[in-house]
Amino acid sequence: MNNSTIFMGFHYQFSPFGTGTINEKGAMQPQIILLKEGTEASQGRSQIISNINACQAIVDCVRTTLGPRGMDKLMVEAQGKATISNDGATIMKLLDVVHPAAKTLVDIAKSQDAEVGDGTTSVVILAGEFLKQMKPFVEEGVHSQIIIRGVRKATQLAVQFINEIAVKPKKDDDVELRQLLEKCAATAMGSKLINQQKDFFSKMVVDAVMMLDELLPLNMIGIKKIPGGALEDTLLVAGVAFKKTFSYAGFEMQPKQYTDPKIALLNIELELKAERDNAEVRLENVEEYQKVVDAEWTILYDKLEKLHLSGAKVVLSKLPIGDVATQYFADRDMFCAGRVPDEDLRRTMKACGGSILTTVADLGDSVLGTCQHFEERQIGGERFNIFTGCPQAKTCTIIIRGGAEQFMEETERSLHDAIMIVRRAKKNDAVVAGGGAIEMELSKHLRDVSRTIAGKEQMLISAIARALEVIPRQLCDNAGFDSTNILNKLRQKHAQGNRWMGVDILNEDVADNMEKCVWEPSLVKINALSAASEATCLILSVDETIKNPKSGEGPAPQGRPGARRPF
Repeated sequence: MNNSTIFMGFHYQFSPFGTGTINEKGAMQPQIILLKEGTEASQGRSQIISNINACQAIVDCVRTTLGPRGMDKLMVEAQGKATISNDGATIMKLLDVVHPAAKTLVDIAKSQDAEVGDGTTSVVILAGEFLKQMKPFVEEGVHSQIIIRGVRKATQLAVQFINEIAVKPKKDDDVELRQLLEKCAATAMGSKLINQQKDFFSKMVVDAVMMLDELLPLNMIGIKKIPGGALEDTLLVAGVAFKKTFSYAGFEMQPKQYTDPKIALLNIELELKAERDNAEVRLENVEEYQKVVDAEWTILYDKLEKLHLSGAKVVLSKLPIGDVATQYFADRDMFCAGRVPDEDLRRTMKACGGSILTTVADLGDSVLGTCQHFEERQIGGERFNIFTGCPQAKTCTIIIRGGAEQFMEETERSLHDAIMIVRRAKKNDAVVAGGGAIEMELSKHLRDVSRTIAGKEQMLISAIARALEVIPRQLCDNAGFDSTNILNKLRQKHAQGNRWMGVDILNEDVADNMEKCVWEPSLVKINALSAASEATCLILSVDETIKNPKSGEGPAPQGRPGARRPF
């Protein structure tokens, strides 16, 4: 756009951020500068289309990771750390997105991961497809607010319809509920790296969630990784387990198993502390020096004796436990571990009861924890301290085995998604069929509804119905199927009233996914639709972007030639 003009033989330059006015004599008045020099501003329809194009680029990054036949992405960070994943939220977090509008898609992937745990790729693809379908309307000059109204109405109709058709199993039947949870966990893991072992892991995840109390707190499930062994060697501990901490020589003389022990949880150093470098003690003779040394030993032994007299058999501390204390406990058949990570110490406190103490002055049964069984066990190349039969809170630990570090990290992410899904399914037990079945049924429903609406909304709702077909289409594309052929079959089956027909990945055909047990909690779909719709509305409502120049990027300071510039 040319901002200059010729008036009365003079050439004038207009600023995009200010206005120049011409008085009655034809002279140019000084222009009004509104924004700082170097500020970029773009507005209008072209800005909305530019934002939509940026979002399309983000969607193309994660598009191929959808479904059981989705590909993985290898991302290398600046420090050289490599991450292999096909989890939408993980990929979006690791992408260093700088475009302000495209960051919205990163946010909805994070919110889907935090709220539901699964469906992070779906939510990004849906948002991208909604925008793609709305782009022609923007180009043709339809006002953004009319489009936003249409998108919101379509989302409302879709959510309402999911709630109507979702299948609710009997909650009082424990066997049926467990089967439902296992199927949901298996579906969540079907698109992950561990899909070959999904039957093994789905049972383990359901067992883990069933051990928790009614609130189903996520932090009560600990996940530890030990290199070596096969994936099938992964085990579930019904209690707290953490890696053996650094220990001194006397440690090996301590017993490694207890039944019904009392547990002391401390935040105290049980070793002689070196004085600070600048500390100064003035002494007249050797006897005074000996008194200082004796006092230090007396303080340490006093603490150790109080711990022994309290009846505690297991002593855990966040701070170091020295060699003297280790030997002292070994002589009295007590077990100790120092430098225990804060997270593990808190989980032990919540599970076994007691309190984390900063003094040993008032040790009693009320502040000591207990469990039915404690043992130290060798797992792979590591030794683990394991507490089982914890009376207070219901907690568990999953110990993952596997070859490569990246593989175990991806297994941990997959288990996290499955655990979140099982928690959601247990709280909100309504399920729908996955594999593109629910999207095709929603698409058919919205098409039917759109024909009953007069005005522009008819076309907008119909466009959203078209956009929903992106999920089954992408599932087919990622598996290498003929997506046009399978989508035509699905449209025909849904028109005949087979509402749970979806893509059959194993046989390159369509199948009743409710019968095939490809189940997902309805909450996953509701959340994904709502988040995708909100992101679409947000991006469509932005018609101007103003970028302020970064600090220090202004015009260079003027100085005399050859003068040194300040650093």
